[in-house]
Amino acid sequence: MVKLGTGLVVDGEGAVRTGLLHARAREVATLVAGGEPVCIVSSGAIALGLPKLGLRQRPRSMARLQAASALGQARLQSAWEEALGAHGIPAAQILLAAGDVADRAAYVNARQAFAELFRLGAVPVVNENDATATDAITFGDNDALAAQVAVLVRARLLVLLTEVEGVYSRAPGTPGAELLAEGELAGEAEIGVGTELGRGGMGSKVLAAQMTSAAGIPTVIAGGHGDDVLGPILAGETRGTRFAADDRSETAFKLWLRFGKPVAGRLHVDEGARRALIEKGASLLGVGVVRCEGRFDAGAAVELVGPDGVVFGKGIAGAGTEDLAGRPRDLEAVHRDRLVLY
Repeated sequence: MVKLGTGLVVDGEGAVRTGLLHARAREVATLVAGGEPVCIVSSGAIALGLPKLGLRQRPRSMARLQAASALGQARLQSAWEEALGAHGIPAAQILLAAGDVADRAAYVNARQAFAELFRLGAVPVVNENDATATDAITFGDNDALAAQVAVLVRARLLVLLTEVEGVYSRAPGTPGAELLAEGELAGEAEIGVGTELGRGGMGSKVLAAQMTSAAGIPTVIAGGHGDDVLGPILAGETRGTRFAADDRSETAFKLWLRFGKPVAGRLHVDEGARRALIEKGASLLGVGVVRCEGRFDAGAAVELVGPDGVVFGKGIAGAGTEDLAGRPRDLEAVHRDRLVLY
C-alpha cells in the first residue's frame, strides 16, 4: 500500500505532476502484474480545486475547503486513471469518511469491497470524503487515513511517500540534520508541521507509521521522487525511515476495535478488576468499575484505566454510564471477547 502527499501530486501552480504519477503508476502496474495487490491513498484534491476558486493557498473556511475538494477530486481521479490506464490497470475510486471506519458494519463492507477490487486486478485510489466531512468527524489528514486503510485491508507493507527522503533528526538542510534509518529513533527528532496546501507533515507520518507498526504492519517513510522508488523499498534496500512491525497477531475485529473505533469515555477500574482482565482473561463486571469518565451508551468504545491512571485496554461497553453507577455486581461492563489489552 502506498500513500502520496499533496506536494508530490500537485505542483506550486495547482497542476498535476503528471511525470511523477506516471512513474509511480508504472511501478504499481509491475507489482499488480506480479500478483501483488496495491492500494493507493492519494492527497491532492483540495490543492487541485483551489485554482478553480481563484486561490493559491489552502483556505480556513470549511465550506471553501469542501468546495475545493469537490472540484479537485474529479481532476485527481482522472489523473490516476490516465496514469494507471497507460499500463492497462483499472483505477477504482473509494472515498471514505471517518464514520465508515467507526461503524463495524460499514468497516466490514468496505473491506469486502477492497478485496473484490484486488481480485479483479484493479487499484483502489482512496481519499477522504472531504466534501461531506466535518471538523468533528474527519481522519485529520491522509496519513491517518492511510494507516486506517492499511489496517483495514491487512496490508503487508505501508509506504508513505513524501518530498524528503524520510525522517530527519531535525529540519532537512539545517546543520546536523541526519536521515534516521530506523523509526524507533523518530521520537527524538525535531519534526515539522504541514505545508500551506496540505494538512499533514512529518509528525503526522510518524504517528501513522507508529500506528501501523503497532498493528503488525511494517511502514516506510521515504522520498517519492525519481524513476524507481517502490521497487527498491520492496526489495529491502535501505531507503527512507523504516518502522518495524510489532510482534502481534490480533483478529480483524480487535484491530478494528484498537485502531478504528473512536473512544467515547473511560472506565476506571480497581486493582482486582485490572488483574482479572490481564491475568485471567476475564470480562469486566460493574463491581470492578470505580467510576466512569464521560457519558456513553452501551455499544460505545471505552478505554480501561487502572488505579495508577494508566490506560491498559479498550473495549465495547456492555452498559451505559447510568447503568454502571453504583458498581452493580452482576452487570457486565465489557465482555472479554469485546476488548483488547495494550
